[in-house]
Parts: sequence; structure tokens; C-alpha cells
Amino acid sequence: MAKNSVETIREDYDRLAAEYANRLFDELQHKPLDRELLDRFAAQMKGRGEVCDLACGPGQVARYLHDAKVSVFGLDLSPGMLEQARRLNPTIPFREGNMLSLDIASETLVGITAFYAIVNIPDQSLDVAFHEMAKVLKPSGLLLIAFHIGDDVVQMDELWGTPITMNFFLFKTAQIRESLEAAGFAVDEVIERDPYPEVEYQSRRAYILARKPSSRGK
Repeated sequence: MAKNSVETIREDYDRLAAEYANRLFDELQHKPLDRELLDRFAAQMKGRGEVCDLACGPGQVARYLHDAKVSVFGLDLSPGMLEQARRLNPTIPFREGNMLSLDIASETLVGITAFYAIVNIPDQSLDVAFHEMAKVLKPSGLLLIAFHIGDDVVQMDELWGTPITMNFFLFKTAQIRESLEAAGFAVDEVIERDPYPEVEYQSRRAYILARKPSSRGK
């Protein structure tokens, strides 16, 4: 895991932050399914409590939820990304944090979005990440996660002209479903789609809506 240590990921995203925000902050306007799923998620979150956008980057998902009247904050490992997020979204709170050790009180969130939050998380750390997400959600809280479908590890030493040393992980949908269920989630819905041409990296995408069972259902 040396290439994807916490320090390496933080440093690489700090270097990428400005260009990342420039290229991806407006990406949702080109992704109708993402908007539809976020609209459905937002409809269930409004007025219920606080939502965390994990690995928020420059805050495009947090902004979309905020504009839909959801009480949302963003969390990211990279101070550089958070600087971009605060610049672009001055009315939304953002904080630094690590999804493998969330500094959020247990059972305080009604929802989590995790769009490509696990792209740099190797297989052996998925269970830790999903248990952390389950821990901070209230009973009946929702998780909407998006990820790249595959079984590859993409090794990159450059992105948009910036040197990096991270690995990027693609996952089989069944693997993520099983890991979520092992962490105590009940999976409500699984959706897959082909990539949007000329809009994004050309991988198939998966979205899973999962629910932390209510206390009564445990």
C-alpha cells in the first residue's frame, strides 16, 4: 500500500487540486443519471438532519445537495482540495478528515454521499471504510456510493500534467455490495451505466444506495 499511503494521497491531491476543480467542478451538468440519483437522495434527506459528502474534492456534490436544500458538509483528506471547495462554495462547511478513521460522532448523520470516494482505497481497506461509514450514520441513514466498475488497478505517474504516485482501483459491483453488507448495510438499489462519452474517464460506473438498518431491525 506504499503508493497509496495517506500521506501520498494527500500530497498528490494537494498538487492536483486547482486543476481538478477547474476540470470537474461542473461535471454534474453533463451527467443526467448522477443528477437524478442525487435528486432522489436529496428528497429523502431534506429536513431530516446532517449529510456528509465524503472525499468531497472541490465540492461539486456537496454544492448540488446544498442547492437542493440539504444540510450538508464536505469532508476531504486534502487541504488543497478543501481550499478549492471553500473558494467555490463559501456557504458550505468543509472539514479535513480521513474516511478510514472518521472524526464524526457515532450515529449523527442521516446520510452520506461517497462519489468515487473509494477510488484510492485498496481491497483490504474497504471493510474499514464501510464500517466507519456505518458507525457515523443514524439508524435508517442512507449511503449513496459511486465507483468505477472493473477489477483493475490503474497505476498513474501523471495526471493533467502533474506528477502523481497513486494507484486507482476499479471494483466489481458484487464485491462492493458484499463489503457493504458485511459492514451492516442493507442494499436498497444497484445501478450501473456506461460512461458518458467525452465527459469522463471511460469506465463503467456503479451506484449503490444502501441503508443502515433501524435499531428495531437489528
